[in-house]
Parts: sequence; C-alpha cells; structure tokens
Amino acid sequence: MIHLSTHPTDDRGGDVASPRSTLPTIASWLVHAYTASGLVLAFLAVVAVMEGDTTQCLWLFLATMVVDGTDGMLARWVQVKRHVPWFDGALLDNIVDYITYAFLPMVLLWSGGLLGDGASAKVLAVVPLLASAYQFCRVDAKTDDHLFLGFPSYWNIAAFYIIVLELSPGAAAAVLLVCAVLVFVPIGYVYPSRTTTLQVPTLALTCLWLVSYAVLLVQAPDPSVVWLAISVAYIAYYVALSLYLTARRGRAEPAAA
Repeated sequence: MIHLSTHPTDDRGGDVASPRSTLPTIASWLVHAYTASGLVLAFLAVVAVMEGDTTQCLWLFLATMVVDGTDGMLARWVQVKRHVPWFDGALLDNIVDYITYAFLPMVLLWSGGLLGDGASAKVLAVVPLLASAYQFCRVDAKTDDHLFLGFPSYWNIAAFYIIVLELSPGAAAAVLLVCAVLVFVPIGYVYPSRTTTLQVPTLALTCLWLVSYAVLLVQAPDPSVVWLAISVAYIAYYVALSLYLTARRGRAEPAAA
C-alpha cells in the first residue's frame, strides 16, 4: 500500500513548516521581545540617572510597569511555552523585573541623595537588593492561587512615593527597611493580572493608579491632593485585599488538612 503524506516536504524529504505553525512561533518571539524591551527601558533609565533627570527616570519606571503588567497576559494568550518550549520567558521576565523593580530604584534613590550620605546610605540601598534577591530565588514566590508571597519587590513604587512626597532620608529609610522586612513575612500580596478574587475591579483600579502616577508626575513638585488621595487609596485597597486573601488562605489550610 502506498502511503501518501499530507504534510508538505522540502527537497530533502523533511517537513515544511506550515503558515499555521510558523505564525504562533513568530508571535511567541514577539512577546519575548516585548518582555526584553524592559531592558532597553532600564538602560535608558540608567542614562537618565547619570544625567540627573529624575523625572525622566520615573517616566521610564511607568513604562516598565506597563510592559510587565501586560507581557504575561500576552504570553498566556499566545501560548509561548507551547510554541517556543526551549526558551524560558519566565526567567527573562525575572531578570528584567529585578533590574527595573529593585536595582534601578535603589540606584536612583542613592544617586539623588534621598537616602542620606556616606556609608549608611550605601548600606540602606543594598538591603532591598539583598532582600529581593532572596525573594526572586524562592520557588514559592508565587503561590498556586496567584499571590506574591512576601512584599513583591515594588521598590520602584516606593521610590516614586519617596520622590513625589519629598520624604526625608529618615522617612525614606523607614519605608525601605519596613518593606525589606515584609519580604520575609508570609503575607500573600495580590497579583493584579492573575489573582481571581475581585480581578475585574482590581485591574480597573490598577489602571486608574497608573493614570494617577502619570498625573502626579506631571504635577510634581506640587501634586494635587485629589490625585494623591486616589493614588494612596489604591495602595490601601491593595494592602487590604492582600491581607484578606492571606487570612482566607490561613483558614482554608487547616480545613484542607
């Protein structure tokens, strides 16, 4: 019996990739390139810090947050793991996140003298970096119910408020040290794009917070009380929902056991 292949072949007898199989692969690489664009933004932020342009650096922080908040959804939609299984997009995302969420904010705060002077300022800048390095290496940093375990290294957001609110070095030190301690406290923090509880209002409020970030940056150094209240209210909502979900997980675990 003669077997007729339904797959197109090249002149060496190998299968030729069909457009249907090629397009998802291209789309997957485009998503990875989109994630990697955070490194370009990080480099531009370093340039801004070196040039003393704090405002430009904060704008670039906003851009990196938009990329980080959307690349995961695109990756799941395109199914990058299926079409490019040998490339670890999650590792790429973690590399970009550590640079943009932890390393760069500390460079910005230290270079601007916002952490004080001398050796104490350098030590203070290093503490969040070490805490975040620990967290990024934890295999349970993201829980099965889509929460971040421990303070999720939002040092760029901490830096934003320190700068916009013009906090003193002492107050800035208190913020950073408290957040560094919270990295090791097993509180589950909301993962806005994946936490299912109240996901729609959380995403809507997150978008509103991003708008408030931009507005406050435009208005600095004299931010509107209204927009500042909107911005801080989102932080309060985020923390309250995170504490509620952590408490609910605590009640569910003994019941499951």
